[in-house]
Amino acid sequence: MGGEDAGPPLLQLRNVSKSYGAVTALQGVDLQVRGGEVVALVGDNGAGKSTIVKAIAGVHQLDSGEILVNGHRVHLNSPQDAVDAGVATVYQDLALCNNLDILANLYLGRELRVPKPRLIARFLARGKMSVEGRKVFDQLAISLPSLTTPVSDLSGGQRQAVAVGRAILWGSSAVLFDEPTAALGVQQQAMVHSLIRRLRERGLGVLVVSHNLADVFALADRIVVLRLGRVAGIFEPKEATPNQVVAAITGTDTIFDSGTVSRGPATW
Repeated sequence: MGGEDAGPPLLQLRNVSKSYGAVTALQGVDLQVRGGEVVALVGDNGAGKSTIVKAIAGVHQLDSGEILVNGHRVHLNSPQDAVDAGVATVYQDLALCNNLDILANLYLGRELRVPKPRLIARFLARGKMSVEGRKVFDQLAISLPSLTTPVSDLSGGQRQAVAVGRAILWGSSAVLFDEPTAALGVQQQAMVHSLIRRLRERGLGVLVVSHNLADVFALADRIVVLRLGRVAGIFEPKEATPNQVVAAITGTDTIFDSGTVSRGPATW
């Protein structure tokens, strides 16, 4: 999937720039993610990846340029603005509440209540919430324990599944993953890969920010390289090699047979 046949962009950044005092984090960056496409954003530390994540998530505001969702310009001045626009961010720390169960995390901030207008304190409609929540996990072919299980009892991959399920439940059209497989074992990484592929199959636009080139080449339809706040290259995994991507990350054309470039490791 992906490429020109995937339709118009669901998420698009046009000529965006951001500075922190005298430090330029982003300068004239263009980025787009189409429906049914996984785009990987890679770069060295300080390349501007975190700034893009925070801008799309509504945490930091850009100095110039624009963000479009489903073809419409949006002003993301807060995380709630991003959610309302249809953009979900699955952070590395997942932003889940460990003291709550799966169901409560799915509906956190959007709880359904029993329609009893005369009651001052209406009860949560947990039955309806459970049915709808289970439907989402079934659609994603996600196997989870009871929805009453505390999130603190889940594995890393299962926690990712809860965060993804929340994005689907809330009607997100674009999902941003920030280092989705960091600190996960092989089995849990495979679960996360499956989740991302299912989002692509459902026609969502997926942006994956990662240092792990193995993940990037396994998942992405396109790879966008950031270096010093600018786009340094765009690659298609079927036509590019990890060495070429690393060369763009580091800004060097010197590639050795050993699988490394003149400076920097082979995964970022």
